[in-house]
Amino acid sequence: MKRLTILFLLIISFFGNAQTVTEPKNNPEKWSQPYEPFRIVGNLYYVGTYDLASYLIVTNKGNILINTGLADSDPQIKANIEKLGFKYKNIKILTLTQAHFDHMGAMADIKKETGAKLYVDEAELAELKSGGKSDYELGKYGVTFKPLNPDFLLKNNDKIKLGNTTLTLLHHPGHTKGSCSFIFETKDKDRTYKVLIANMPSIIIDHKFSDVQAYPNMQKDYAYTLDAMKKLDFDVWVASHASQFDLHEKRRSGDVYNPKLFMDKENYFKQLKELENDYLEKLKEESK
Repeated sequence: MKRLTILFLLIISFFGNAQTVTEPKNNPEKWSQPYEPFRIVGNLYYVGTYDLASYLIVTNKGNILINTGLADSDPQIKANIEKLGFKYKNIKILTLTQAHFDHMGAMADIKKETGAKLYVDEAELAELKSGGKSDYELGKYGVTFKPLNPDFLLKNNDKIKLGNTTLTLLHHPGHTKGSCSFIFETKDKDRTYKVLIANMPSIIIDHKFSDVQAYPNMQKDYAYTLDAMKKLDFDVWVASHASQFDLHEKRRSGDVYNPKLFMDKENYFKQLKELENDYLEKLKEESK
């Protein structure tokens, strides 16, 4: 009886201390809307929802998945991977462009189901361990995704290697403390391409940078990232949201493989300039 009492108290204690995950509601419908998976270029595939981009990189030693959308994106991502002819359980590495619930929602479940190792920018550690509760802005919603302990912490220009593919992590903070982009080379029968998976530095606060006590370096981080992203050289680019690289204006369901659709550097620099203008407008608020 004593053992049963102790066990009961341990169970009560566990559930009492467990954090309740509350994903924000009323998200854009396109975040959950299904979308046909397709080959972007070389060994890079789109397996996300209509707007929340998830990327599968297929190697000869298993696969890499970047971003996992909302919590309910898991079955869509799994179905998309299998529709392309790949095995869901062949995901060996997980990583992300930013630790917000719309890119992290299904990460814990996919990690558990596949046994994949999680690689993250070291500046995202606190947010991952708190399930987003420590985030300077979205932390107001509490725990918005299942907390995680990463397997590997990375710094700027660190490598993620799997089989015949090597990703370079680019530390691009501002949107979150550990926002990052990835750059790597891939090829098809015609040529080799340098691919950028960009985390565009959008601003989500509606008040001054200096008001954000939980992220005192935010202003400097945006300045650094905007400057660093201007200097990048690449052939093909995509982003954390499909809308950020105009996926649905470029491609229609059923279109054949065509990497040239995503070789529009002009659009990348145009969007980066617009984000820089937003940043400069925000700076003006600091002097008011």
